Amino acid sequence: MQEANIEKSFCTTREAGLLLGVSVGTVQLWVESGLLQAWKTAGGHRRVLRDSVDRLLHKKPVSSALAANTAKAAGPRRLKVMVVEDDANLLRLYQTNLSRWPMGPEVTVINNAVKALLMIGRQCPDLLIADLHMPGMDGFNMLRVLRNIPEMAKTTIVVVTGLDTADLTKNGGIPADIEVLPKPIPFNRLLAIATGLVTQNSFQFPPA
Repeated sequence: MQEANIEKSFCTTREAGLLLGVSVGTVQLWVESGLLQAWKTAGGHRRVLRDSVDRLLHKKPVSSALAANTAKAAGPRRLKVMVVEDDANLLRLYQTNLSRWPMGPEVTVINNAVKALLMIGRQCPDLLIADLHMPGMDGFNMLRVLRNIPEMAKTTIVVVTGLDTADLTKNGGIPADIEVLPKPIPFNRLLAIATGLVTQNSFQFPPA
């Protein structure tokens, strides 16, 4: 009886993925970033604490699955943009400017990297705009984690930062395929990037 109780206290990465609605790879990356608690067996297999899975389930947006099904049924969808920035004033500035873009994107703003990883694992944006200097997990670590999430392969990532080239190099640099833009926020360039994504893909525009 005692062994059965222990068994229920954890699950495999596959079982955790099924419960959370994400891939095994995303579960593994959430473990590495601290969003899930786990350990490895003598054979090298991960076992995820069920309590940590349950905590993430409570944080899961109720509408995410419904939104995904609705989008599939509706056909073309709107461009999804996510902004990760810890400065509340800059987040408001992003919201104000991005809401005026002609393609009418769905904009999500998040004030820290851990929350961003949680959201990204469930619903990947088409365009991710990220700061680098943030408390807790900084943008450099967030980008390293994102590079290993299969669902992020088609996401365009742009960094907007006040750090100079020396600071970027000191922290390990930024992948060559990620465009780095300086602050103050160059909204014209961001709009050009978003417009390019819309041109390349069949996104839905808001009603005129």
